[in-house]
Amino acid sequence: MLRVIVNSTPLIALCNIGRLDLLQKVYGRIVIPQAVFDEVTEKDDSACRQIKQRPDWIEIEQISDNSQKQMYRAKLHDGEVEVMILAQEPPTADLLIIDDNAAKKTAKFLGLHVTGTLGVLLKAKRMGLVEEIAPLIEDLCKNGFYVDETVKAMALKQASENP
Repeated sequence: MLRVIVNSTPLIALCNIGRLDLLQKVYGRIVIPQAVFDEVTEKDDSACRQIKQRPDWIEIEQISDNSQKQMYRAKLHDGEVEVMILAQEPPTADLLIIDDNAAKKTAKFLGLHVTGTLGVLLKAKRMGLVEEIAPLIEDLCKNGFYVDETVKAMALKQASENP
């Protein structure tokens, strides 16, 4: 089974459009660090309520060495830092789901495999779980999720949905 570690933004974004289920359908189980759980559940919103229910397919893990956090603090938030650390602890992660560009660059620099929320939508479409990603991207944008127009066009092209 793949070890997939997810950051806060993808959880919140997918909860906001009522599609948190895609993470389970695409990956089976996911792992979130304690800091991500704390970030997502600090506001009483849809994401908070869904994650607080602790679905059995979401595993919350603690990082084993807090001293490593200092190496990442300059440009990453606490949840992103714990995602990076947890991904490198045994058993190492097969995939990280992160949307922040600085966090993605850091993960790639560390040799980790990364995708984002749009990557999850693309994979869901390829698996036949959704018919189109364009309406989902629109819903994400309506709920405050920023998608660069160039990135949006690339995702729609990859999904064979002409913008």
